[in-house]
Amino acid sequence: MSGARGGILSRLRPDWYLVLIITMAVAASVVPARGEVASALGWVSKFAIGMVFFLHGARLSREAVFRGLVHWRLHLLILATTFGLFPALCVGIARLPAWITPPELASGIILLGCLPSTIQSSVAFVGVARGNVPAAVASASASNMLGVFLTPLLASVLMHAKGAVSGGAFWSILLQLLVPFVAGQLVRPWIGDFVARHNKTLSKLDRGTILLIVYVAFSGAVTAGVWERMGAYDLLRLLVICLVLLAAVLLATTVAARVLGFDKADEIAIVFCGSKKSLASGAPIAAALLSPAVAGVAMIPLMIFHQVQLMACAAIAQRYAQRAETQPDMEPVTG
Repeated sequence: MSGARGGILSRLRPDWYLVLIITMAVAASVVPARGEVASALGWVSKFAIGMVFFLHGARLSREAVFRGLVHWRLHLLILATTFGLFPALCVGIARLPAWITPPELASGIILLGCLPSTIQSSVAFVGVARGNVPAAVASASASNMLGVFLTPLLASVLMHAKGAVSGGAFWSILLQLLVPFVAGQLVRPWIGDFVARHNKTLSKLDRGTILLIVYVAFSGAVTAGVWERMGAYDLLRLLVICLVLLAAVLLATTVAARVLGFDKADEIAIVFCGSKKSLASGAPIAAALLSPAVAGVAMIPLMIFHQVQLMACAAIAQRYAQRAETQPDMEPVTG
C-alpha cells in the first residue's frame, strides 16, 4: 500500500508537463510568433494535429471498448456526464454575469465542458482506489472515440451563439480530426504492435505537438491583445469556477452511482472517469476548432482544470484506498 500512497503523493505535486505548457504560454506572451513565422508554424501545427489523432486511433483498443459494452449502464452514465452534464454546467457558467465569469473565458469554459475524458489518469486513479479497472479502460476509450466526433459537434453548436465558431467550419474541422483518427483505427492491426512498443517515444511527439499548439495559439491571442483584457483577478475567478465545477460533477456522479445501485468498484470508475477532461485531446481540438486568437484564451480554463482535477482526484483516490483497507471484502476489479 505504501507504493500506492507514494503514487498519490506524486500526483499531488505540480504536473511538470503542465509547467512546460504554461512556460510556452509565457514564452508566447513575451516573444509571440508574428507574420510569416506565425503562418508557417500554423501549418506545421495543423499537420501535427492530424498526426496526434492518427496516433490516438492507432493506440485505442476497440476490443477494450467492445468488452465493456456488456456493462452498458455504467458506460451510459459516464458518457451522459461527460457529454451531457458537463456541457450543460459549463454553458450555465458561461452565461453568468461578467463579475462572476470573465466574458473572455466563456468560450474556453464551454469547450472544456465538451471535451472527452482522460484515459491514463482516469484508469490510474481507479486502480489506486481499487475500483473496476476494466470498466474504466472501456469507458475512457469509448469517451475518446466518441469525442473525436461529439466534441467538435457540441462545441460548434454551443459556441456558435457567441460567434467563436462558424457553423460551416464544423465539417472541415471534423475532417481534420476524424479522418486521421479513423485511418489510425483502420491500420491498427498492422501498426498497433509497433505503436505499443514505441509508445514512450511517440508520446513525446504527442506532447511536443501540444507544446507547439499552445505556443501558436497563445501567440495569436497575445497579438490580439488578450492580456490587455484579462488580469490576475480573472484567473483567480477562473480557479474558483474550476473548483466549483469539479466539486459539482464529483458530487453528481457519486450520488447517481449510489442511487442507481452500482457497487463500490463501479462507483469508483464512474466518479473518476466521469469527472475528467482531457488536456491531450483538448489542446489539438481547440487549435483545430478556433482561430489562434480565440484558441489561446480557450485553453486557459482547460490548463487550470487539468491541474485541479489531478490534485483533487488524487486525494479522493487516497480516501477510497484507505476505506478499502478497513473493508476486506472491497477487492479491486482488475480483469
